[in-house]
Formats: sequence, C-alpha cells, structure tokens
Amino acid sequence: MKIRTRLAAGSLAGLAVLAGAVAATSPAQAAEAHAVRAAASEPVVQTGTLSADAALKIADAALKEAVKQKQRVSVVIVDRSGATRLVLKGDGAGPQTEESARRKAFTAVSFGRTTSELGKGINGGGPSIADIPGTLFLGGGVPVASGGAPIAGIGVGGAPSGDIDESIAQAGLKAVAGQLR
Repeated sequence: MKIRTRLAAGSLAGLAVLAGAVAATSPAQAAEAHAVRAAASEPVVQTGTLSADAALKIADAALKEAVKQKQRVSVVIVDRSGATRLVLKGDGAGPQTEESARRKAFTAVSFGRTTSELGKGINGGGPSIADIPGTLFLGGGVPVASGGAPIAGIGVGGAPSGDIDESIAQAGLKAVAGQLR
C-alpha cells in the first residue's frame, strides 16, 4: 500500500470513529456541544454591567452605614474591567482612603472574592497574587455578582480595620442584592 493510500485510509477510519462517537451522544449533549461551539465563534460577548442607579444605591447605603458606625471612609465602585464607575468620599475621610478603596474594589472584582478572604491565602516569602499591580488584599473589597460572575467591585477604605470596611461594603451590597440576577 502506498503512503498516500495509508494516510487516506487512516483519516477515513478516524472520521468513522469520530462520527460514531458523535452519534453516541445524547441529543442534549449534542445541543450543548453546538451551543459551546457557537458561543466560542461569536464575535461579540454579552456581559452584565452594574447600572449607575445601582452603583449610587450601593454607595449611598455604604456611606449611611459608615456614618452609623462613626467611620470616615471613601466608597469606590469599579466595573468588571476595573474602571472606576463611582467615588464617594465621606466627610472627614483621609486622602489615602480613595486609593485604598479603589484598589480593594479592583481586587474584589478581579478575583470574584472578598479581599479579606483573598488576604488569608497570601504567604510571605515568595511571589504571590499580592504582587499584581493595583491590588490590595486588606479587608474592605466585596465583589458584586450577577449570574454567578463578578460584574463590579465595591471598595471601602478609611476605617481602622478591614473588618469594619468590609461590613460597610457589605451593607452597600445588601442594598441591591435582591435586584441582582
């Protein structure tokens, strides 16, 4: 048998095996595989975005919680790409609070977890995720999720501990939690 004939025969045998495997899948599995292939070939991907109204509600609720706790903080909301959507600097908040809040919000949306949770996993001594520019692994960053994926981040900075900053951010998230899908 010539080499071309062997290659053609081998290719046809491989296609026959592949066709048998495809035929053996259930209709639901075949539909799911088609949907995955179609989604992978789409030139435009739709993602959720936190509305300006929801960002205002979050920031307002967070700042009200800060006043209730007698804390002078800044609240920052970032979108999924880390771009700043809203900054609300409370009365008496220090100059460093805005930047720390922005970095906490960025970190929370980037990793889809609270910054206090992420901070627990950082080890000293070697390179870690804490080396990524723009991140901050102190408590006070909370992700906003819709459909199981992070769509925004809330960052609060200025309280004497990250636990207090995070409780203020959580109060902001609670203001819209029932509206997120």
